[in-house]
Amino acid sequence: MDSEPFEVGRVVREAINILSSSRNGVQISEALGTIKCYLGGTENQAPLKDREEFTRVHFSAFLRGLVSNLSPEWIELLTSDQQKELWDSFFLDGPADQAFLVLLDSIISTGPSFRLMKVISILEQFLQTGGMSALMWEVCHQQAQAGLPRLQETLLNKVVCLPDHLCNKLQGNNLPIFFPQNYFPLLATEIIQVLQRISDSLRGGLDCSISFVSQVLGKVCVHGRQKEILNMLVPRLMDLTKVDCIWQRMCWRLVECVPDRWMEAVVCGFVQKAPGADVLSRLLGNLVLKNKKAQFVVTQKLLLLQYSYATAMLQNLLGYLALDSLRRSLLIKVLKELLETWGSSSAVKHSPVEQQLYVSKAILICLSHLKEPEIESNGQELLTSMMGGMKCHLDSNLPRVRRLGMIVAESISARITADGPSLKFQYEDDDETRELKSLLKQTAPQQLPVTDVPNAGSDISSVTPKAVSKPSGNPYPVAPAVPEDGSDLELDSDDDLIPHDMSQDKELKKMKAPVYIRDCIEVLTGSEDVDKWEATMKVLESLIRRNSATTREVSMELAKVLLHLEEKTYIEGFVELRQRALVAVTITDPVPVAQYLSSQFYSLNYSLCQRMDILDVLALAAQELSQPQASGKNKPWSAQSPCIQTVPGSDSSQDWRRIVDERIKSKTRHLAKGQSLVEPACGPNKFSSLAGHFFFPLIQNFDRPLVTFDLLGDDHLVLGRLVHTLAILMYFAIHAVAAAAMGKSLLEFVWALRFHTDSYVRQGLLSAVSSILLSVPSERLLEDMTDEFLETQSWLADVAEKDPDGDCRRLAWQNLLLMENLLKKLRSIPS
Repeated sequence: MDSEPFEVGRVVREAINILSSSRNGVQISEALGTIKCYLGGTENQAPLKDREEFTRVHFSAFLRGLVSNLSPEWIELLTSDQQKELWDSFFLDGPADQAFLVLLDSIISTGPSFRLMKVISILEQFLQTGGMSALMWEVCHQQAQAGLPRLQETLLNKVVCLPDHLCNKLQGNNLPIFFPQNYFPLLATEIIQVLQRISDSLRGGLDCSISFVSQVLGKVCVHGRQKEILNMLVPRLMDLTKVDCIWQRMCWRLVECVPDRWMEAVVCGFVQKAPGADVLSRLLGNLVLKNKKAQFVVTQKLLLLQYSYATAMLQNLLGYLALDSLRRSLLIKVLKELLETWGSSSAVKHSPVEQQLYVSKAILICLSHLKEPEIESNGQELLTSMMGGMKCHLDSNLPRVRRLGMIVAESISARITADGPSLKFQYEDDDETRELKSLLKQTAPQQLPVTDVPNAGSDISSVTPKAVSKPSGNPYPVAPAVPEDGSDLELDSDDDLIPHDMSQDKELKKMKAPVYIRDCIEVLTGSEDVDKWEATMKVLESLIRRNSATTREVSMELAKVLLHLEEKTYIEGFVELRQRALVAVTITDPVPVAQYLSSQFYSLNYSLCQRMDILDVLALAAQELSQPQASGKNKPWSAQSPCIQTVPGSDSSQDWRRIVDERIKSKTRHLAKGQSLVEPACGPNKFSSLAGHFFFPLIQNFDRPLVTFDLLGDDHLVLGRLVHTLAILMYFAIHAVAAAAMGKSLLEFVWALRFHTDSYVRQGLLSAVSSILLSVPSERLLEDMTDEFLETQSWLADVAEKDPDGDCRRLAWQNLLLMENLLKKLRSIPS
């Protein structure tokens, strides 16, 4: 059908007037049929020029008129087939971008009504019938032909934010297809359809832009919907890019065209969802070499500024850098930057242990990917970084940080000096240690045969011998095994010797142990008989506890001997035997011995180990004195009662903190019935009258540096132990007369050191605050220390929010909870 100029606009206006005024079903269907001719696809379609004018100029206005005049009266005049053909088809068969915008704008601007429900139903059909892929395909064509940027920006916002708009509008009446968990997987499927059409277009020699699809992907990811869209998108792209080079290049282009402001979200999503480094390399290509933002995210942000990602993600990321020769320069650069961070004393002091573990894992994975030429050319630089970082880690007070330093230093040394001697440390072999070591031993996962991969839960010793075999230059080769058939050809020649007749030999008589305290002192100070010396150490504690009167006569001398005692020969448990004897002396004659030990803590010519021994003895003695004794007799502390473990290599603060947590639990009311508990042993707290003799001499000289001892300087390990010991003494001084004075002094001590850089010291300070809150009477705490209480509360809130150490934050929250409970308790007491 031919039409005169301006006839298309006139026909559209007449059709809208009929829809708004007529109630004749035949007239309405004829008007809609006339407009349908301008969409094409019918037998009596309009000329191409008129169809283009209609879709370009009049289509959106007609759809708005169609929606605004929609009413149940005239829609009922059409049969169901006519509704689908003459009403629904305008939205489902016409230009998808214009139809989508009209539908969404109508939903937003329309109140609850029949019209709203009809439009929502059409939008649901639009999504189910591939309308979104048609929309993106049209925009891709417009971009190839320099389309309108403002329209494309509007479409981008509407497409990505569709679930938000529908949720805000419909609230509880929302349809499942508009839920984010359903909509974004659908959008991912539509993206694959668009990419398939782009692929067909490229194979046909036609140009097409992919940037709008990249923008949709980027904006969805930056809105926090990475999981929903990439769970569907990444597996499909993995399959499509395996053998098709066009799909590979399209996938690379898809990610490269993501705007820089959204690049981080997309790259992080791909790195986390890719099942391996080879897949990631196939999906991203050389993105890190082409895009500076992507390079920053991969080499800086994901490795140095964040630490919450799993180990598998680190392996994907660093394996991706190692798989291509052009990207290996970035792998070397990343390793050097990781070692610089790992070796920074400031980072070791102020970074959370979890972040240091994350950096250590990244270093070990980088080392596993290095080739021999790269190690040779960068070996000296790696060695220098290793030495500095190892010192920083070994200087830390936290055992976990020290162990991380040892493992990384061992690993670097082993890679640099593969044929020579390397560093070896002794440390606890736990799950974390085994995981770290396994990262170094692994090669690229995709190149390992299935039978050679060890089980994830297996011990390192279960790895095949080939994987852990020593270099061929090992000066101590392993001897061949003896054949199972019993052949004596491989037996040692020593087996031919005739055994010596020992039937007449007699067992040596056991050394008789001393039975008097003074004899023990003589043996420990002057005897050269090793057997007698060993026997004395094993009976000394029991002699001290059985002979209290004699011990008090020589308590100072005995304490001095034990404090300076060194191991003459190997005795199993020597450190614990000496410590238990010192604790027994302190309990038997507490005042002079405690004052002597406290004074020696600040004296010259003592090693740091001896000073920490003094702290452990005072803490253990305070604990035993504070516990009730059965039958009024002094008894060695039993294994059943909670005790502070001070065995070398353990962190004693963790054990006594457990006791504090138990007391906090005991102060919490549980409104439930259960089995009755056994009454605990009752008795006087002997430490109450002695607390001041233990506490005040120990706290008074902490800020006075000595020639070989500076608590506020380099000796922060001893300072941390001192703080924890003071907290323990304060905790066991509950109900003591001196508790309030001790609490005030300890609170001032805490306030002076609250900004200490070492996390172990800060943990001790926060534990001290817990002890004060639990041991000092609440009335005295608020009356005598009101200002200090409020200042401490403000400081604790700051620590709970900003401290980099997780244990410090936990302790701060625990103290704030104790303060809140204390204030509630006081408010509930009637005045």
